[in-house]
Amino acid sequence: SWEFLTEVVGLDPNRLYPSVYTEDEEAFAIWRDEIGIAPERIYKFGKADNFWEHGSGPCGPCSEIYYDRGEKFGNGPEDVMGGEGDRFMEVWNNVFSQFNNDGHGHYTELVQKNIDTGMGLERLAVVVQDVGSIFDVDTIKMLRDHVCKLAGGISYEAENTKESDISVRIVVDHIRSTTFMISDGIMPSNEGRGYVLRRLIRRAVRHGRKLNIKGSFLPELASTVIEESKDGYPELIEKKDFILNVIQQEEEKFDKTYEQGLEILASMEKELEASGGKMLSGENAFRLYDTYGFPVDSTKEILEERGYSIDEDGFEAAMKKQRETARNSRKTTNYMGADATIYEEIDPKLQSVFVGYDTFQAKSRSIALVHLVSEGEDGENALVDALTDGMTGAIITEETPFYATMGGQIGDKGTIESKNGSFEVRDTLHVAGNKIAHIGQVTRGMFTLGEQVELVVDEKNRKDICRNHSATHLLQKALREVLGTHVEQAGSYQDADRTRFDFSHFQAMTPQELKEVEDLVNEKIQEELPVGTKIMSLEDARKSGAMALFGEKYGDEVRVVTMGDFSTELCGGTHVKNTVEIGSFKIVSESGIAAGVRRIEALTGRNVRSYFTKIEQEMQKAAEKLKASPAELTDKIAHLQEQLKKLQSENESLKRKEAQKSLGDLSETAKDVNGTKLIAASLKGVDMNGLRDLCDSLKQKEKNAVIVLVSDNGDKAQLVVMADAEAVKKGAHAGNLVKQIAPKIGGGGGGRPDMAQAGGKNPSGIADALKEAEAALSAQLIHE
Repeated sequence: SWEFLTEVVGLDPNRLYPSVYTEDEEAFAIWRDEIGIAPERIYKFGKADNFWEHGSGPCGPCSEIYYDRGEKFGNGPEDVMGGEGDRFMEVWNNVFSQFNNDGHGHYTELVQKNIDTGMGLERLAVVVQDVGSIFDVDTIKMLRDHVCKLAGGISYEAENTKESDISVRIVVDHIRSTTFMISDGIMPSNEGRGYVLRRLIRRAVRHGRKLNIKGSFLPELASTVIEESKDGYPELIEKKDFILNVIQQEEEKFDKTYEQGLEILASMEKELEASGGKMLSGENAFRLYDTYGFPVDSTKEILEERGYSIDEDGFEAAMKKQRETARNSRKTTNYMGADATIYEEIDPKLQSVFVGYDTFQAKSRSIALVHLVSEGEDGENALVDALTDGMTGAIITEETPFYATMGGQIGDKGTIESKNGSFEVRDTLHVAGNKIAHIGQVTRGMFTLGEQVELVVDEKNRKDICRNHSATHLLQKALREVLGTHVEQAGSYQDADRTRFDFSHFQAMTPQELKEVEDLVNEKIQEELPVGTKIMSLEDARKSGAMALFGEKYGDEVRVVTMGDFSTELCGGTHVKNTVEIGSFKIVSESGIAAGVRRIEALTGRNVRSYFTKIEQEMQKAAEKLKASPAELTDKIAHLQEQLKKLQSENESLKRKEAQKSLGDLSETAKDVNGTKLIAASLKGVDMNGLRDLCDSLKQKEKNAVIVLVSDNGDKAQLVVMADAEAVKKGAHAGNLVKQIAPKIGGGGGGRPDMAQAGGKNPSGIADALKEAEAALSAQLIHE
């Protein structure tokens, strides 16, 4: 990185300043001793500045390089290294990827560590072009001007800090990031990278509204991003329709959320006004953020404009509590030392070669033995000269027929034999330094370093995995044929029992679509398509139409797997030789796992037979219970459903009649709240229809009244609020009342000023809900 900046780009070394993570003495020493930077020019910063992570995935300490742009870009107290000024700009980052973040703040050591060096291309353009910011670089200016045009032709000044200029920059930055993230297969969700994407879209929408841009506008801007970037990123054009669709749906969804959040915030503001308070509680601010997706900075900004503030410490405490809860519920442990750093101590010259595409066994020599300490066992993982009977460990050999977990395919199982011992391989993993570790336990005798061994893969297990993996290739192509070319792999998993495939699609598949996909896969299985593999350049593979996993890094040469002329994919996994070996294919479930991401689980071969055998057995049991033959089950169930529906209707009718008898008693409970009657009561066993009927009857009987009825239905509670026209004129709003009352019964809801309803899972909160109703109505009504 230093050589490129100083010798290739030609930047002045005296204007470059490196930074390191405060605990990273090794990086500091390299800059000082090997590069020759004076110690006083090397800056140490904390985790916020020099520890790289982005949602979930690999992360670690980093060393950045800053460029001093000169006094014309700032000469104030903040225009120093580590300051907030614009004078010093980071142009390079060397990330020492050491940990994996599960997305919830839980860090584990990476099996294979690396240095990920990244240059800020646009930042370097800023330095070279000597402009104020990346928003003034030639390649971004067109998008910036497009935003200004949508905002009514407003002017933009690079050095200005007025609100409109800040909003323009935010929209430009966020729509560019959003477009590329979706292209790379990241979908909006509530965790990890997906949550980062969702926040970017929401923040762009909010700042678009601050610029007075009406209606949907992000897809139009994304089209500009795609047009400007298509030469360097041709996949943007291929996925344009899908990218715009994702952005459109997420933007529309947030628009509704934003409006709902504004309404709830308005009701909270009324409560503050009524109580004489000036600070919104952290709990309420967090509820707006967590439950309704309303950005806390929006809450803060709106309230400040009206003379209020939020309890930021209380908000952070609520946020911290939620994070700790999530983290504690997701604690994991490493599998048999798979992520141990011990593998880095093995001679890097020693490597493993996989030879198992065409064979299930091979002879080789062990090049490393590792004793892996099991959970609860004393001691540490260690390189050893021998593994003895009963020890858990890893055997690494020069060659191996065992496939190591990669690309969604689970690692092989099997045995390793030596003249003196037997080793049960329970998993096979890639570890640091291009080595393949056979993880397991010595079941007899002992193994010594450097001896000859025979490795034997569990053939039955491998063949089942191959069936599932090959079926996954057919499945992906079938999905693209049936649903469209926007379908992209978002994850996969294949073991001996099943295949699981995650893919981009914005709605649940219909039964007909599932049938078409399943039939197409089975059709290709029966066509006996030959499965071939070929090593070729990445460029040739792309030209051949091979499907690749977007976001995946490939070498100059790749392995391409073909299945007749139906499927062509980049893949390093093991497969059947002919599709007929898959036997049969059955989809057993289709579900959504995140916004815009669906999951199919399926079975192949003998597992399909087992599946149908189990279903047949269950059908037989059901037929016996219903005293019918399996062929008569559908008619029998339909008859029972009809009977049940009739009985339920009769039961509800009786409940309503009983409830109607209590109308007089309910009227007598009416309270005067600022000149309006409030009838608030709890009932038992009345469904939503019954509650609405009762409220209607009371509303017709009473004038200038608000009726709040809650029913305890065992494991849930149901709530209906109605207000007559006179009460509404005085300020009563049934929908806002429900929004305030419903959380007391563990639910949510809303509606019109004259009628609203909600459901919840906490009947024990009914009494509190009724109390809340009176206080909330009092705050709503106009005092006479």
